Amino acid sequence: MKKIIKVKGMHCHGCEMLIKLSLKELEGVKEVEASYQQGEVEVEYDEGQVGLKKILEVIKENGYEPEEV
Repeated sequence: MKKIIKVKGMHCHGCEMLIKLSLKELEGVKEVEASYQQGEVEVEYDEGQVGLKKILEVIKENGYEPEEV
């Protein structure tokens, strides 16, 4: 499953890296691309191992505001 998530609050490459590293720690997350310029995170994951709700929680825990597209 691939999802694009709009994320408010990213303003630099450090923000991108924080989100990428945090999401890659989740079991079932295969690939993460983040762009602060576009305000988006694209996540590829295995629905059998991790749900979108958990992915959004991790983004929130890092201080950003996610919303599913």
